[in-house]
Amino acid sequence: MDLHLPTPDSFPAFPYDPPYSIQTDLMRHIYEAIESKKVAIVESPTGTGKTLTLLCSALTWLADEKERARKGKMKAAVGDNSTGAKGWVIEQALDRVRREMEAEEQEYEDRLAMARKREELIRRASKARVLKRKKKNPVESNQSDSDDDKYLPEDQSSPDEDEVHISPALRALMAKVHKNPKSTEEDDMTCTKIYYASRTHSQLSQVLPELAKLKLNKSHDIGVTSYHPEGQDTVSRKRKASESEGDNSTSSCHTTRTVALGSRKQLCINDDLRARVKDIDEACREMLGEKEDRRCQFLPPMGEEEKMLDFRDMVLASREDFATPKDIEDLAAAGRDAETCPYFGARKAIPQAQQLVTLPYNLLLQASAREALGIDLKDQIVLIDEAHNLIPTLLSLSTHRVTSNTLITSLNQVYAYVSRFKTKLLPANMLQLKRLVVFLEALKKYTEAWRTARSKEKEKTEVVTVLQLMDRLDKKASGINLLEVDAYLKRSKIARKISGYADKQADKNPDQKKTSRKGAIAPLSMVEDFMVCLTNTNEDGRVTFTLSGSPGQEEVELKYQLLNPSPNFMSVVEEARTVVLAGGTMSPISDVVNQLFSHLPPERVTSFSCGHIIPEDNLQTLVIGKGPGGGELQFKAERQNDPAVIAQVGQVLLNFSNVIPAGMIVFFPSYKFLNAVKAAWSQSGLIEKLAARKQVFYEPENSNEVDKVLQEYAEWAKKVCFSNSVGSKVNGRLQPSEGKKSGAMMLAVIGAKLSEGLNFADDLARGVIIVGLPFANLGSPELRERLKYVKALEAKRGTPRASGQKDAAAELYENMCMNAVNQSIGRAIRHRNDWASLLLLDCRYSSPSIRNKLPKWIGNRIVVTESFGQAVKSMSSFFRDKRAH
Repeated sequence: MDLHLPTPDSFPAFPYDPPYSIQTDLMRHIYEAIESKKVAIVESPTGTGKTLTLLCSALTWLADEKERARKGKMKAAVGDNSTGAKGWVIEQALDRVRREMEAEEQEYEDRLAMARKREELIRRASKARVLKRKKKNPVESNQSDSDDDKYLPEDQSSPDEDEVHISPALRALMAKVHKNPKSTEEDDMTCTKIYYASRTHSQLSQVLPELAKLKLNKSHDIGVTSYHPEGQDTVSRKRKASESEGDNSTSSCHTTRTVALGSRKQLCINDDLRARVKDIDEACREMLGEKEDRRCQFLPPMGEEEKMLDFRDMVLASREDFATPKDIEDLAAAGRDAETCPYFGARKAIPQAQQLVTLPYNLLLQASAREALGIDLKDQIVLIDEAHNLIPTLLSLSTHRVTSNTLITSLNQVYAYVSRFKTKLLPANMLQLKRLVVFLEALKKYTEAWRTARSKEKEKTEVVTVLQLMDRLDKKASGINLLEVDAYLKRSKIARKISGYADKQADKNPDQKKTSRKGAIAPLSMVEDFMVCLTNTNEDGRVTFTLSGSPGQEEVELKYQLLNPSPNFMSVVEEARTVVLAGGTMSPISDVVNQLFSHLPPERVTSFSCGHIIPEDNLQTLVIGKGPGGGELQFKAERQNDPAVIAQVGQVLLNFSNVIPAGMIVFFPSYKFLNAVKAAWSQSGLIEKLAARKQVFYEPENSNEVDKVLQEYAEWAKKVCFSNSVGSKVNGRLQPSEGKKSGAMMLAVIGAKLSEGLNFADDLARGVIIVGLPFANLGSPELRERLKYVKALEAKRGTPRASGQKDAAAELYENMCMNAVNQSIGRAIRHRNDWASLLLLDCRYSSPSIRNKLPKWIGNRIVVTESFGQAVKSMSSFFRDKRAH
């Protein structure tokens, strides 16, 4: 019998019956990808139920996988019946296996119950110890030598005499056994689960309410499979029976174990610490190394984990309303009630989460973060939502900066530390610190020489490879094994020790106290991150030197950046069973494949692009290549300061404001262009004419002003005003004046604060206008280097190119532009009954290569207008029809 899971035709767990056909198609695609262990890239526009379909398809597969495991056991028990055993013999054998499986499941439940009893005994024993514990006398702090000992490296203790004669290999094995003792029964209770990642906590907060909507069938989670060698597929029969009988036996989400992981910034409940430190992550790490009286009061003392075990169970339990598991806010609140750290409590709950773990990008994508959390992706399901941000995030996570001032500070702190503790440090520690000093001195010396040379030149930036930089250091420094030094820094936690000692010395000196960095990232830690990057000797990385500041006070910034996002993501893809990248706008999908999955066989990568659930006539998409005067509309960077071009844009928007009802959003390719437009229109009086038709708003420069501006915009977008007075200013805002006025106009920037993650539904965006194409500035040395790299990589791989096809660099450059455009487009059309007009204002949008990189649900509806008059006529007809309905 084939144990391959057939892709289901329907998904009873989906909460809305029937689902849209595109939702069923998407769920089938994801289910098949998980079963076949493929990488899937899916594009599902906002409003199509993307989160629900992702969860439903993956959880359905998880349930079916559990059924498959049971069937596999039963099949193994009876074999292929080659001996011709009688039916009653087979039935008896199956019955025996059934009883064994029932016993196994009961044993599993008993193990859970016993684990809870053991935890209770641990708690009681601990409380008894607490009652007998004597109070310690306060430690006197007048002995500076004793106080300073806490700044010694973590591995400072001398080895036992017996251990000196043990081989390094045996010592490593012993350390591994000591670190990972035989797991307890409750630790073994792990299973395949879904890791659901998104970019922000606000996006993740939307996942758990969607999970609560699913109708999870109890028969998937409990009971024993019925199986017969000649019977039909159990999973299909059970699903069909559930559908035909209208099985409403569902398990609420509180019966599943789900964990929401967050950052310290979201979960730290130590208000005193948060109020006085610059970096909560670094401050928390510092407190973890403190003695009992200085440890965080929300962490249980060493060896007394009963309180944390209690809180782990609270994490796994649902909220009081039994509707959804605890989200980040719930965890923080529960932590305060229990006076227990929710950050570490959530981490402790990961192994026992049976179905779902939600977490932000950085915790999933960084190997060091996964290791710290104890996350093993082997054969797990990874769902990455909002995946259009994945490539920029991967590149950002691999970028590390250090300034010449930080380098000098680190070196001076190491000097002071070695001077103070040289008589107490073990020879092995002194050896590594001397190597560190040699490297820092060499890097400082070269940086100062580079600054002196560049201060006399016009070009203040240089990009080099890692090998080029290492060759420019002196021979002694370039010969140091940085991997060995980095391993020592991590093992000894010396960066934090050195910084802590420096802070203590600064606190003693009133003149230096103001420069204390208490609670901030240790300077040496930033240098350490940069050093780790220099261990990558491949061609994927670059180091950029940049000189900034006034003459005599110049500072050099050293920045390492990875040009290829694939290597850091490769470990996730290779370990996980399936990786699904999902987003509202993933186009162009070919760009995602080329940048992340070029190393995989083509048959292992699959893609799916949903149509939209809206009716065809709810979206109008026009390419407008000519202005009111018949002139060509093309907004290249070199033309964006042309007064005639700026006036032309104004006339176009003035015409559109007469046609588009309610709210309209205008996206410009850059702040520079938007600011030029604002200045010119204010001087010419055109801005007053626009304000006579719609209330005009601008995207705020400060993030903390966004909510206020959006609230005011929303209020005006839904207004219709009648007035015959002349336009005037009230509280600094242009007020509508003569004639019939309607709504508001928001002038924003592609790729900025308003182009992603915001919901401009219904009257907030009846028109979305994209002015020009936001091509990145080729003056950036980093961008030029990346384009040069991908072009060389294409040549190295010998990738065939079709006639007339752009090279890899040109394709990447164009794809970066269209990714940004697609995100701005996605602000409108947020649900099935929504409708809007999308206006692409530049003749270059008529190019097939550009149009093919728009999302399919948009590209299929696109119309290239022949004249501006035709565009206005089409728009008038579209909005007239919508008003009639």
